[in-house]
Amino acid sequence: MSIVLGANQYGKAENRVVRIYRDTVRHEIRDLNVSTSLRGDFEAAHTDGDQADILPTDTQKNTAFAYAKEHGVTSPEDYALALGRHFLDAAPKADAARIAVEEYAWDRAPVGPDGHDHAFVRRGGATRTAVVTVDGHGAGQAAYVIAGVQDLVVLKSTGSEFKGFLKDEYTTLPEADDRILATSLVARWRYDGTDVDWNAAYDSILQLLLEAFATTYSRALQETLYAMGRAVLEAHPEVAEVRFSAPNKHHFLYDLSPFGLENNGEVFIAADRPYGLIEATVTRDDASDPGNAWVSTPGFV
Repeated sequence: MSIVLGANQYGKAENRVVRIYRDTVRHEIRDLNVSTSLRGDFEAAHTDGDQADILPTDTQKNTAFAYAKEHGVTSPEDYALALGRHFLDAAPKADAARIAVEEYAWDRAPVGPDGHDHAFVRRGGATRTAVVTVDGHGAGQAAYVIAGVQDLVVLKSTGSEFKGFLKDEYTTLPEADDRILATSLVARWRYDGTDVDWNAAYDSILQLLLEAFATTYSRALQETLYAMGRAVLEAHPEVAEVRFSAPNKHHFLYDLSPFGLENNGEVFIAADRPYGLIEATVTRDDASDPGNAWVSTPGFV
């Protein structure tokens, strides 16, 4: 029997990088959570403790902050691409760099008709995400960009049913002709290239997802996810596939009969666990090869 090193990567997780643009009296803010990692021929570091080929995680941290100044942050995707390409130049034994970015949104403090120039209020709710993998060196180098949104909590109070499902001796769930449909959605979409207006594409795709959720009569959360993915692919030829992870946020009618009250679909108890977890991929039948794009991105089929 021989023992060998398997897949591995290393990096600096969750660097909280805040970039303030002060070029004019009206400031701008980009608030990022940046995780970097390198993959490659690092066997000597594991088997012999030889660090000669290791770019320290502290250096990766410093680079994330320095690049926020030197390269700027026009979008999470563009910033992550620049970081990934730099790390492959800086670490010759690395054959892939993975940069994951979460962006937290801020709104201007509501002072005056256009908001305050340099006071901000942290926006709650959904978080924009980007995962960039830069693979290889030289002319054969490839870049894979996965954009997305997480913690997108959505609910519709009607327009959803769940019935006709398989039943056995352990089934107690009643069929529902009219129910609340709610989820805390994670959606990620893979682009076919890097010639993309990242901010405009994100805004458009988020709008399409919300419109499809709101307007699709849902016979199951699965049907809604498919409709949302299809809407994105039909409108955005630069997107190869969309993946969803959607916990079903169950809402059950509360029994008000002990108090002599009727509950005609008006009062519910929101159950946080256990929950159904629905995951799905909607893709083009001729979608490009994803390469290593999805490696180390958990929670997706």
